[in-house]
Amino acid sequence: MTIVVGLGNPGRRYQGTRHNIGFAVADEVARRQQAEFEHGRSSALTARRGRGPDSLLVVKPLTMMNLSGEAVAGLAGFYKVEPAAVLVVADDVNLPLGRLRLRARGTAGGHNGFRSIIGCLGTGEFPRLRVGVGRGDPRRDLADHVLARFDDDEREEVEQAIARAADAVETFLAEGIEVAMNRYNRAEGPPS
Repeated sequence: MTIVVGLGNPGRRYQGTRHNIGFAVADEVARRQQAEFEHGRSSALTARRGRGPDSLLVVKPLTMMNLSGEAVAGLAGFYKVEPAAVLVVADDVNLPLGRLRLRARGTAGGHNGFRSIIGCLGTGEFPRLRVGVGRGDPRRDLADHVLARFDDDEREEVEQAIARAADAVETFLAEGIEVAMNRYNRAEGPPS
């Protein structure tokens, strides 16, 4: 089994915010896999495709972002999935809007969701896909920026980034992290 986790904050208040782009990618991946979300174990919504070793579990933790590790570790433990088979998708303010960055492992890099997952799994040895949401005005509080919705003039670029991120997830599932990194870590995205 492979687990794909989209990070975000639950509730209407946070729908469509920069911090919830991981949820948007998870929604797109589940839609493409024709899997519907339902309340699952470990305080999470889960959408499952298939059974056995080739199955896929798409996850949206229902904890707040800074407690995401509880849901991720709970599901990984229940399904006996190694960290290397848990791909986590989250926002990144240090990347320009729409830019993707895949890594096979890493640190929290200042992201509370990653910090929580690393703490609960006891390792940073899990793949991650960061989706750029931009830093915004440096005079604006960073928390206000990530909890704000995208501007109307950003909407098309955001939709394209969500689609490219879902493409990157599908590449990871089919061909592995190295191929996905080589294909999607460039500024312009994959070749047409």
